[in-house]
Amino acid sequence: MKHRTAKLHTQLVHMNVGPAFKVKQPFPVAGLEQVSPFILLHHAGPQWHAPGALQARLSPHPHRGFEPVTFLFSGQLHHKDSTGAQGFLRSGDVQWMTAGSGIIHSEGPSADFARNGGSMELVQLWVNLPRAHKMTTPKYQDLRAQSMPFIERSGFRVQLVAGSLEGVNGPAQTFSPIIAAMVHFDAVGAIELAVPEGWNALAYVLKGSVRTGTATVGTNGLAEYRADGDGVALEALEEGYLLLLAGEPIEEPVVSYGPFVMNYPGEIKQAILDYENGRMGVLES
Repeated sequence: MKHRTAKLHTQLVHMNVGPAFKVKQPFPVAGLEQVSPFILLHHAGPQWHAPGALQARLSPHPHRGFEPVTFLFSGQLHHKDSTGAQGFLRSGDVQWMTAGSGIIHSEGPSADFARNGGSMELVQLWVNLPRAHKMTTPKYQDLRAQSMPFIERSGFRVQLVAGSLEGVNGPAQTFSPIIAAMVHFDAVGAIELAVPEGWNALAYVLKGSVRTGTATVGTNGLAEYRADGDGVALEALEEGYLLLLAGEPIEEPVVSYGPFVMNYPGEIKQAILDYENGRMGVLES
């Protein structure tokens, strides 16, 4: 296996999403607009909430043309959407939502979490859909930690959400070839994992520090791997956890506006009209 080299990105955009969530945005930023098929990454937390302090949730809002995916590292979330789906996520769970032709959803702390308080930390990733599937029927995948295979060795615990690693498959169903894994590591350890040649690949460190592709990546750092090998090597320097992503690029035009990701400007205008005219369904607060 030839290990890929990597470019380190440390620039972050900070913003508020809704009334309660402060997020860091590793990409898109200047110099790293997107890494196809991945469009956007938001990291919320870790943030401690006192009992009864966190009541607000993101109000119902639309999406079209991509898949919003939420990786919950700690806390509890309640999701509901216009397809009638609901999800109650706990630490280690993932929700993989296919917006497709249009969906309206809302999410926020579960009632138990709002009442009892605690630490909340999550990553939301936007995964592009190929043009052939932009208008697919919306759906929701509720992925429990116990449904995901783990690869454990040399101080690393790799929780495979999507794709294939070392002969095991993650439970998420995807529309293009993707690997997504939540990776926890001890203060000392090393692992190498195969990533197909020609795929784009990223490692975002939420906490701790690793050496990968000759780059040292600390908390909130992003390693963008070069296409010069068929695997990635991770060496733990400080205990923590990261999100590992890889995917086959979608070689198509991308136009985005707010919650819509399509191929051409006219399709964005149509998405706005469809939402305003109620064609993406209805969801009560």
